[in-house]
Amino acid sequence: MRTLLALLLAAALALAVIAVGAWWWLDQPLRLRPDVSSEPEPEFTIERGSSARQAASQVVRAGADVPDLWLHAWFRVSGQARSIQAGTYALTPGLTPRTLLDRLVRGEQVLRNITLIEGWTFSDMLKALEASENLRQDLNGLSPGQIMERLGRPGIHPEGRFYPDTYRVARHTPVSVVLQQAAQAMDRQLAQAWSQKHPDSPLRSPEEALILASIIEKETGSPEDRALIGGVFSNRLRIGMRLQTDPTVIYGLGVRFDGNLRKIHLQTDGPYNTYTRAGLPPTPIAMPGQASLMAAVRPASTRALYFVARGDGSSHFSETLDEHNAAVRRYILNR
Repeated sequence: MRTLLALLLAAALALAVIAVGAWWWLDQPLRLRPDVSSEPEPEFTIERGSSARQAASQVVRAGADVPDLWLHAWFRVSGQARSIQAGTYALTPGLTPRTLLDRLVRGEQVLRNITLIEGWTFSDMLKALEASENLRQDLNGLSPGQIMERLGRPGIHPEGRFYPDTYRVARHTPVSVVLQQAAQAMDRQLAQAWSQKHPDSPLRSPEEALILASIIEKETGSPEDRALIGGVFSNRLRIGMRLQTDPTVIYGLGVRFDGNLRKIHLQTDGPYNTYTRAGLPPTPIAMPGQASLMAAVRPASTRALYFVARGDGSSHFSETLDEHNAAVRRYILNR
């Protein structure tokens, strides 16, 4: 009887030691194997439908110096094995088995930066997104109209409808999800800008503000000139004077533009030729940023009707045609 009691006590003590050791291990940082220690944050991917055992195996394959049996046992004992989410994760410094499981259950994946640049056209943006290795390509082969239908915006021209910004997304996020976020961001930014429109603005709708902002974006070489450029275009719209802006003509030429804007281009009528047609073009011509949106709705107060690039990124502004022609001779023809 005493022998049996001693054995039971020994077993209980052993179990207690194991339990204490296991509890201690759960809060110890996971070490990396020497063959991967040069990588600061090794990544691993848990595919959709993976079991807890497969998830543990992926962690070990990524470089965690721990038996996958231990991790699997912890996942099962925790009662959260079925809550582990698919995705791409990283073995960050200080990660413990406990915080690892928390991260997997919450789906705290590795995020990538996807940056959309001010002044990009819809085509520029698609090329950049299609070249990204971090995104899942789910729009290949679709026309611009079909893409907008996929985003729940049928019949809307895609140009200028996406806000240029840096978006943090998980690896393998579909391109359509990034576009949806960017489109919603532009909706918010445009609405916010429109709510601050100057009472004397000639713009009649948020749509017109977006179009003008896209032109300002393409015309601005120096940020300090942005509001003044908005002022010049607002003045012209107010008095019915043609905008006469090269970027709209270039946009209308599309793939036919070879980098050299010729006189014949300015004289050939088309919906985007603001030399032959008054008012704004039918759609935006690029993605405007927040500064250009504000320059469209709250331009600088100026009497200028003309501006010309100085060649250093800035512009010279003129109130009269004579002054403008003199500036053109100085900054363009002489150069």
